[in-house]
Amino acid sequence: MTVFLAQFVTIAVVHLLAVVSPGPDFAMVARNSMLYSRKVGVHTAIGIAVGILVHVAYSLLGISFIIAQSIILFSIIKYIGAGYLLYIGYKSLRAQPVSDTEVIAQEEVVTVPFWNSFKTGFLTNALNPKATLFFLALFTQIIDPATPKMIQLAYGIEMMMITLVWFVLVALFFSNAHIRTRIKKVQHYVERFTGVVLIALGIKVALAGRE
Repeated sequence: MTVFLAQFVTIAVVHLLAVVSPGPDFAMVARNSMLYSRKVGVHTAIGIAVGILVHVAYSLLGISFIIAQSIILFSIIKYIGAGYLLYIGYKSLRAQPVSDTEVIAQEEVVTVPFWNSFKTGFLTNALNPKATLFFLALFTQIIDPATPKMIQLAYGIEMMMITLVWFVLVALFFSNAHIRTRIKKVQHYVERFTGVVLIALGIKVALAGRE
């Protein structure tokens, strides 16, 4: 148990450092929280956290190693992920100014279906090839292959919970009433800026190697 506890702590620290590093997940949660609502941001965070389980699942099955070694499979995942970020970024770049009446209306209620915001978070994380390589390294270099699968699954659930807590905090911060009130007045500029960021991340993902 001492060995497993040491692995657990190491994984928790390494994963936390990876999670808090700005990337597509952070950009997406911040965007949805600022432009829509706290609830939308939290739903996006839930999608991202569930996306973690996808990486855990194929890592447990050894598929992540196959993906990392196959140029074709890795490229497919890479370009789909990059394309998704570019698509969301393009939509954000087309944002138009809103009137004062629309700003007030949006402050009162923003209706975005749970599935839509959840799907955005889930796809952003699940299609990130860098996450594939991260989990490959995690499950081959830090986690002993001899570790029971149930223990490895417990590690995966722990990483999902860390991801969920962090991005819920991000959603709470960026959906703060004072921040959102100021943001709404220049909403189209903010959304266009996040569009540029997402497109830049998409290009970075598309050009990413397997190192």
